[in-house]
Amino acid sequence: MGLLTFLDAVIFVLGAVGILYQALCIIVSVFAKPVVFPKAPTDNRFAVLISARNEEGVIANLINSIRANDYPQDKIDIWLVADNCTDSTADVVRGMGEHVIERHDLSHIGKGYALTFLLNQMIERNQAEQYDAFFIFDADNLLDPHYISEMNNGFHAGYKILTSYRNSKNFSENWVSSGSALWFIRQSRFLNSSRMVFGVSCHVGGTGFMFSREIMERNDGWKFHLLTEDMEFTLDSILHGDRIGYCGSAILYDEQPVSFAQSWRQRVRWSKGFLQVFRYYGSALLRRAIVERDFSAVDLTILISPFTLLYAGRIVLGFIFAMVGFVTWESQLSQIWSSISSIGVSFLAMMGLAAITVIAERDKIGASNKELVAYCLSFPIYMASYVPIAFEALFSKPDWKPIVHHGQKASTAPNALERA
Repeated sequence: MGLLTFLDAVIFVLGAVGILYQALCIIVSVFAKPVVFPKAPTDNRFAVLISARNEEGVIANLINSIRANDYPQDKIDIWLVADNCTDSTADVVRGMGEHVIERHDLSHIGKGYALTFLLNQMIERNQAEQYDAFFIFDADNLLDPHYISEMNNGFHAGYKILTSYRNSKNFSENWVSSGSALWFIRQSRFLNSSRMVFGVSCHVGGTGFMFSREIMERNDGWKFHLLTEDMEFTLDSILHGDRIGYCGSAILYDEQPVSFAQSWRQRVRWSKGFLQVFRYYGSALLRRAIVERDFSAVDLTILISPFTLLYAGRIVLGFIFAMVGFVTWESQLSQIWSSISSIGVSFLAMMGLAAITVIAERDKIGASNKELVAYCLSFPIYMASYVPIAFEALFSKPDWKPIVHHGQKASTAPNALERA
């Protein structure tokens, strides 16, 4: 059947390109000298933007870690939007002497809308123009004491948009938190670091990034409201010709979900968001990749392509064609057996990827060797759950639900927050 043959070819090409690119990134990041920004004057003025919904249990930890940074504190202002809060988040932040703007709008739910509201308020009050750049953090984050200084170095080096090293506060809590943490650490250590060596744009994560006033003014504040507003921001920036940098020496600690149900909901939202950005930006990104010969556009096109959904859909379509007699059952059973074999190889590859990540970043991961072995073995199970998640995302209603945070201290690299 021509359609199935075409799908097989597309899946093979996408899969092969993705695997080879991942392997190349690992090799480059291991052997190439990482990009290090020279020390720069601490003369930039920054606004820290935080969207928080019922985060009274963790928000003080983030603010304290910002205020403990070695960057001149008179050049850092913290702005929090208390987004539909029903707890005392706003009062806690006001009591710490920081700027608070409250938002009450249950018809437009999500971090993107909250950031839009916050920046609009700052612009209307003529307060946004006093800053050279803006940081975005989630309420559960913690920062290394040198975080802002290191990002300032990258900003002085000419990057209008910068992302940072995303570590985890609770890596060793269980196999769910470790699975998510390994994924983000891998992205920082292998993908973004090698992208800097290649001289192409990096991928901005949902937290721990910075953009200049020029970018803010071009966007009239914040205009990104899809479920994965970080990816939307990334793609829009690349389409504008911006080069997004990565500062590996700026370390942020994020809290990962520990409940599989909570992790599932979060990743359904991410998967739905990736489908949204593929729909709205995929063709423009591919066009830029071809016309402008922009490898950043090629890289991100591969990233947002719904490969998992395409792969699973191919199996289902093969069954349907076999049932109606378009193809033989023997050919499809052979395809299924080949898929099972591929899944087995993928499981081993995922274990290997987890092990390489753990070995490369051992000094940044706070877990025992026994725990690390167990989490490397469980990582493929965490990743395999993306297959049913992709299907649910295809049919689920787009929505945004907050993740419950518990205020853990950083258990990853326990001495990191005390480094001089």
